[in-house]
Formats: sequence, C-alpha cells, structure tokens
Amino acid sequence: MTRLEFNPSAQPTVGVEIELALVDAKTMALCSKNAAILNRIPKKYADKIKPELMQCYVEINTEVCKSLAEVETDLKKKLRVLSKATAAENTRLYWSGTHPFSTWREQKITPNERYMGLVNLLQDTARQLVTFGLHVHVGVNSGDKAIMICDRILRYLPILLALSCNSPFWEGRVTGLHSWRSKIMEGLPTAGLPPLMRNWSEYVWLINHLIDTGYIESIREIWWDVRPHHTFGTVEVRICDMPGSLDDTLGLVALIQCLICTLSDQIDQGIYQHDCHPMLIRQNKWHASRYGIGAQLVDSTSHNLKSVPQIAEELVEALLPMAEHLNCVAFLKRVLDMAHRPTWAQRQMDLLGRTGDPAEVVRHLIAEGAD
Repeated sequence: MTRLEFNPSAQPTVGVEIELALVDAKTMALCSKNAAILNRIPKKYADKIKPELMQCYVEINTEVCKSLAEVETDLKKKLRVLSKATAAENTRLYWSGTHPFSTWREQKITPNERYMGLVNLLQDTARQLVTFGLHVHVGVNSGDKAIMICDRILRYLPILLALSCNSPFWEGRVTGLHSWRSKIMEGLPTAGLPPLMRNWSEYVWLINHLIDTGYIESIREIWWDVRPHHTFGTVEVRICDMPGSLDDTLGLVALIQCLICTLSDQIDQGIYQHDCHPMLIRQNKWHASRYGIGAQLVDSTSHNLKSVPQIAEELVEALLPMAEHLNCVAFLKRVLDMAHRPTWAQRQMDLLGRTGDPAEVVRHLIAEGAD
C-alpha cells in the first residue's frame, strides 16, 4: 500500500488555477495553438502558464498567495504576459466554461504522454473535455481536517456552481442548462461529488484500492468537485465554471477561502455538523446547473426552498468576520453583485438572442474578460 503523507499548511494560503480557451481572432472559433503561444512565454513563467489536455486552452496557476490582493496581482501580471503572447499568434483569450459553436471532435490533444494515456483510457469521455473551469486551493493544517472540510463543504458546492454558471452552449446548441460543463465533467468515472470519507486514513485506503484494482493509474485521476491535495496541503474546490471576468473570479475565490477557513475554525471549536442527505446535495447541484441564480435550492437544515440570492446574502453575512480577518471584505462582497444580476450563462444566451450570431457571443465575452 502506498503511503500518502499530507503536507500541512500552517496558514490558510490560497492558490488559483484558471483555464482559458484560445480562439482565432477573426473567426472566434477554438484554435489549437497552445504550443506556439507557450513558446512565447518567458521561461520564468513556464511552470505557471501551462498547456492543458487540449491544444485549444491553457492554464494559469498563481503562486502560493497569502491574500486575495496577492492573487489579484499575480493573475493580472500573468494575464498580461499571456495576452501579449496570444495577440502575437492572432488569437484571443475566451473566458467561459464551454465554447458556443466549436465542436470537441475537431480539437487536438496536447502531445503529452500523460494526456495521451488518459485519452486511451477514457476514450470519448476524455475527448469531450473541451471545458474550462476555476480551481481554488486553500491551505489546511492536517489531512484529517482536509477530509472533514471536504465533507462539510458539500452542501455549499451548489451555490458556488450557481454563481459561476457560464457554459450554456454545446456543439452549437443552446443546451437549456446554465452549466453544461458540470455535466461533461460528471461523465468521468472519478469526477462529480466525492464519496463520504471519515478521515485521512479512509481516503488513503480508497486511493490505494482504486490504484490496486486498476480503476485509476494514479491519484492525479481524481477529479471530484472538491478534493484534498496532499502535496500542496490544501482543500481544492473544482466545481466552478470559468467566470466571464477576473473580478467575478476573485469574488468566488474569496468566498471559497472564507468558507474553508470558517469550516476549519468550526472543526477546531468542536461545532457539530448536522447531517445533509447526499440526495439533497445532488438535487441542489442539478438545479444550480440547470437554472443558475434562478435556482431554488433546498436548505440543508430546514429543508425549505431558498433562492440563490437569499442564500448568497446569508452566506456572505455569515462569512464577513472571516473576510475581515483575511482582509478580503471587498472581494467577498462582489458575490452579492453576482447574485443579483444574470449569470454569465444567461448573458451569453441573451447575446445570442439579440445578435443571432454565436461568434458575437465569443467576441463580447473576450471584451468583457479583457476589461
């Protein structure tokens, strides 16, 4: 049995990964140019601006940051570098969870041994991963606590999805869902909501079992909506679509950091967590992906329905003391604005309704993301 050691984080540091699509500057279609673009990136950023599974998108990773202000500075700096490189290749960065009209069948796999192995294993479920998301890491101080937070945060994942919804299109069609990306991700055998795990030991047993039975080849094939990351010493939240702007991205990052830190403190204080039935979480996740901020979600304690704006307001108010402690109040309050305006998915659908041209949808979101 492989021994997995959790590398504890003494502070609630935050790290962010954003996935951005590459589109042709003229046609607005996805283009497989990550190699040419990354060749233009200064070497000092080589491990932070990276290729992804498909050649039509790239990933930006922040450094390990102590604050949201550091995250903002880090991302802005790297976005400037990446934008300059994409412009030189007549491409643009597209902030969305899926593309309105380019088909996954035409996208090229990045020539990398690991990626080729994944496609060989997963076949079309991997080839369809032409989706773009936001991943947020927050440092925690033990493996057992990371597992407990993964359990306690489950009830909040649907609100994170509802706020971030930005993938209404697939294969040139309006899917009727605000987050089609979340459904594509659920097609993977080790994605979606994680199983209930009681402690770090049980998590290690589960990973070893999956590897020993050949279900996965390594721990890197675990793509749950939230997962512990033993190397980084973090809880990683992966459920969010890629929002349409940096401002909204930072608002979600603040919400996630405050939420994880608050749950961590509650664990330290011995505060009891009332059980939340897994079916309620699945129900809420479905409604969030279907309706975005228009969803009615079941409260995990009262079992009454609440609107997304109401839940967001209550959550922000509850997290304000932590936001003050982490010095990210202004970032967290952006969530209130997000909860009271159409999702990026709705804006994309409205744009298509007004223009009748999916390329104009892409062009508009590129302009929004560049602001």
